[in-house]
Amino acid sequence: MKKSLKARNNDIANTARQMEILSSGIFADGELPTFATKIKETNQFPLRPKKLEILQINLGYMCNQVCEHCHVDAGPDRKEIMTIETMQQCLEVIKKTEAHTLDLTGGAPEMNPNFRWFVEEASKAGIKDFIVRSNLTIIRANKKYYDLPEFFKKHNVHVVSSMPHWTRGKTDKQRGDGVFDKSIKALQELNAVGYGIPNSDLKLDLVYNPSGAFLPGDQMALENDFKKALKADFNIDFHSLFAITNLPISRFLDYLIASENYEDYLYNLVEAYNPSAVENVMCTNTLSVSWDGNLYDCDFNQMLNLKVASKVKHISDYNEELLQDRNIIINQHCYGCTAGAGSSCQGVVA
Repeated sequence: MKKSLKARNNDIANTARQMEILSSGIFADGELPTFATKIKETNQFPLRPKKLEILQINLGYMCNQVCEHCHVDAGPDRKEIMTIETMQQCLEVIKKTEAHTLDLTGGAPEMNPNFRWFVEEASKAGIKDFIVRSNLTIIRANKKYYDLPEFFKKHNVHVVSSMPHWTRGKTDKQRGDGVFDKSIKALQELNAVGYGIPNSDLKLDLVYNPSGAFLPGDQMALENDFKKALKADFNIDFHSLFAITNLPISRFLDYLIASENYEDYLYNLVEAYNPSAVENVMCTNTLSVSWDGNLYDCDFNQMLNLKVASKVKHISDYNEELLQDRNIIINQHCYGCTAGAGSSCQGVVA
């Protein structure tokens, strides 16, 4: 199995190196405007948070897959896992925040040994939308995970699953051999307990991100294609598809440089800049909590180790009033969230 960039001692695993790349070359010489310059042109600088709606918690970078473009650089060799102590600190915040959505991510969040305990405890807080981001294959990875569909159903968890394509070739190329077949099996099992069925309250959504150095197509058109193909070939139903742009960080940045697509891809992002998308980027209504409890404006900033610009930098010191009074940390990777119809963990934003 492939190893993470970190395990391979790849220099891109160093967040300082990623920031150096994103701040040099075509941005340093003025060939392309920095993201800060761009949003100043449309009078949207500095970016400020709105009302907190989503608390996104990363339960750890461990994963049973090593996907080609993973911005987390997750994999079986990553040992960063949220402790039960940090989970308890998160639970205290969940109980008192007015955020309506709790979004659990990873890695494979299900691989955290305290995942089920945390879901059970968090579900008591009465969050309106309780999301678990699953890679699907974890459901078939080991018999201890086989009952996850029933567990999700019991706690009315909203399952958001990665699915690069409705064909085996494109899916396995991005996510590894055998991933497609296991993903199909997992989707069928989720359908069997009621997930994704039309008019069902058990929400099952899929996430698509491009397999190469290009931007995603129209989200609604992609959703229609996915639904048609998965229903015809495998009798699979799901509710919505989220199209997410690959950001030029971590493994995707490594891929762009290795394939000599870095500059062209950044040009595409800058040329597709949409000021309307800036209004609703995820960092304005979301707070990201890392496996060790540190706070970030978004999941992508977390992966670049760009902590929030606030006195409050850890979940144990949580103060919503102080956190709301901050500027959002930005850099060139933010172009990925503002290209075309925009991109966030919930799909398009414009």
